[in-house]
Amino acid sequence: MQFLFLKFLQPTQYFQLYKKDGSSVFPIPNKLPKDVLECLEPDSNFTSAVAKEYDLSWQALNKGYIGGTASYASFEKVPIEDEYRFIRKYFHPVWVLYVLLLRLLSFKNPIKEILAYHNTRNVKRSTYLQRPITNDGWQTFDSALVLDAPLVSVVIPTLNRYTYLKDVLSDLEQQDYKNFEVLVVDQSVPFQSDFYKAFDLNLRVIKQEEKALWLARNTAIKEAKGEFIALSEDDVRVNADWISTHLKCINFFKAQVSAGVFYPEGQEIPKERSFFTLASQFATGNAMLYKGVFKQVGLFDRQFEKQRMGDGEFGMRVYLAGLKSVSNPYASCIDVKAGTGGLREMGSWDAFRPSNFFAPRPIPSVLYYFRKYFGKRAALLSLLRTVPISIFPYQFKKNKPFLVLGVLLSVLLLPVVVIQVVWSWRLASKKLKEGALIEELKTKREE
Repeated sequence: MQFLFLKFLQPTQYFQLYKKDGSSVFPIPNKLPKDVLECLEPDSNFTSAVAKEYDLSWQALNKGYIGGTASYASFEKVPIEDEYRFIRKYFHPVWVLYVLLLRLLSFKNPIKEILAYHNTRNVKRSTYLQRPITNDGWQTFDSALVLDAPLVSVVIPTLNRYTYLKDVLSDLEQQDYKNFEVLVVDQSVPFQSDFYKAFDLNLRVIKQEEKALWLARNTAIKEAKGEFIALSEDDVRVNADWISTHLKCINFFKAQVSAGVFYPEGQEIPKERSFFTLASQFATGNAMLYKGVFKQVGLFDRQFEKQRMGDGEFGMRVYLAGLKSVSNPYASCIDVKAGTGGLREMGSWDAFRPSNFFAPRPIPSVLYYFRKYFGKRAALLSLLRTVPISIFPYQFKKNKPFLVLGVLLSVLLLPVVVIQVVWSWRLASKKLKEGALIEELKTKREE
């Protein structure tokens, strides 16, 4: 990425990597349209011209530039002071101190590091995301794709959540877009066939004996008849325009993927995700894509079965292939977070916070993904950034006395956590040795 210090703060983000064609995702500022440049905030306090350009490129991407302007294929080093200025602008001061400590422990010149840290002490956090790039034509855009009404296949895997699934299917009954089918892959015990008779939907139910989430999704995708696949879950709520808004986004941006936004029940969409951007993540609970994307990059990797980040790994393949995936705030959904069923019954919910100390930390599939695409060093940096936070109990963050208690508890648990991490690393090594379990999507003719 443009700034070296991002490898400490975002070691395993998609945008750290170049695509297969050798390009990055970051636009070259002097190639940007005039109206986009006017939305950016030049910073003359950087000491190098290159850092000033990289800062504008960062702003453009994160403020929502989705165009096809030429992007960087390589990056130059910038002065250390500019590195500190950059992270002070966009990250919390705690993380700036974290980077300084890592640099000092890595035997970098302590005088240069401390001086650069000191010289940038007055840099204030940027509020640039409060002024995102607007897409003025969106509201009035009359989508030809929506008017053409292609068949959409909505895929929902479910496991012992009929109460929640009822709400999802009821929401789908209210869709303003009518040409869609729903494929539910039901792994519940006991299986309730009569449950589905109550819904006025083009509904196909696939009973699956094995409790396997990625198998369920792959099976439904192979069985889907639609040109588009809409991925959902059994514990979300969607608006009546959910399908049509996903299609409109794909059409408006000439994208292959519309990545919807989640927000917890009773809350609002996070401000940083309240506008269109290139998607830096992919979630199978709320997304729509051409079925042909699976033909191009393959189905979901079953190395993630009963574990986490299978959707993130799929999103990485989409990104590396150079396919456009747009984060779409208008196709949002409420994450109900059901307390039972689903992955919770498979013993795997939080990627970094296992339910007990007799489990690896993080879940091995997480390290499998990190090491496969980013290498050992980036995986270790990611562990360093995420594991200490995962030790800290959520309830201890609410007040100062509990905060002190939480810190002490984290120190006491550290030896156990180290064992958990080593365990996870070894299990991830076995996955890497075995290799990906990615099935190709074949057409009927190929089959």
